[in-house]
Amino acid sequence: MPKESAAQKKTTERVMHEYKHGELKSGKKGHGGKVKSRKQAIAIALSEAGASKYKSKSKNKRNLAKTKRKEHSGQTAKQQKEGHL
Repeated sequence: MPKESAAQKKTTERVMHEYKHGELKSGKKGHGGKVKSRKQAIAIALSEAGASKYKSKSKNKRNLAKTKRKEHSGQTAKQQKEGHL
C-alpha cells in the first residue's frame, strides 16, 4: 500500500476514533447501523481517506475531497457530539 499523506492519516484517525466510541455507522447516511467489526472500520477509514487499493486514483481523490468537505462543515459524528456548528 502506498504511503498515506497527512490528510489521509488524520481522516483515518478520526474514523477509528468514531469506531472505538461506537459512533461509526455504515451505509449511506448511517442507515446501515453501527459498525461492530474492526476490519470493516479499517475498510471505511481507508475508503474515506482515499487510500483504498481497490479503487482508482480518481475515485480515491474524490473520496478524500468529499470527506474533507464533511469534516469542514462539521458533519462527522465526533464533531456533532462535541457540538461544533
